[in-house]
Amino acid sequence: MSTPQVFSNNQKWVAEFIGTAFLLATVVGSGIMAEQLAGGNVALALLGNTLPTGAILVVLITMLGPISGAHFNPAVSLVFALRKELSWLQCTIYVGCQVAGGIIGVWAAHAMFDDSLLQISMKVRTGEAQWFAEWVATFGLVSTILLTLRARPDAVAMAVGLYITAAYWFTASTSFANPAVTIARSLSDTFAGIRPVDAPGFILAQLLGAIAAWSICRWLLKAHEEGN
Repeated sequence: MSTPQVFSNNQKWVAEFIGTAFLLATVVGSGIMAEQLAGGNVALALLGNTLPTGAILVVLITMLGPISGAHFNPAVSLVFALRKELSWLQCTIYVGCQVAGGIIGVWAAHAMFDDSLLQISMKVRTGEAQWFAEWVATFGLVSTILLTLRARPDAVAMAVGLYITAAYWFTASTSFANPAVTIARSLSDTFAGIRPVDAPGFILAQLLGAIAAWSICRWLLKAHEEGN
């Protein structure tokens, strides 16, 4: 998830917009399709939502990583700003592109399934267990990115895709782990939705998880360097 300097800022911003749009189109679209085909089996519907999400992350990070770093996630952009690999202005613009792209992706999913474009989710996702699950999910995601970047940079796309695939199932919240995803999913009253009133709790937990992962990984990597 490095960000080479050969690309213009405009190219990076568009890459973040497109990548987040495709991510949300996949999350919401696969959720709609899965629910339609699962015949009321929620576990099967979740599986049908999980696999496409993990798969598209591998594709998007592989193809857009060399352009923008393939963050697609305000929590990830925040961490790279804390690492001084992204200016705070660039981070702010990245976040704006990610949120806008996520909303467009949700609307695209609705349009593809001939559903109402403008929706507000009624799906309840709240409570201390779910907030903690989002902290864990985001801590794990950011740790996966930072530590895999150090160990095997060429494996980040696969590592992130596999992590999210797993986290859909081991977290009570099904691992949103992304403020832009949370905002966008609040605008979809479908399988993948979340009530707007529940979104702030998720977003706060995600940001705290990301900062905790950045702090721990910085210490881990510093210890590794001193040991050598």
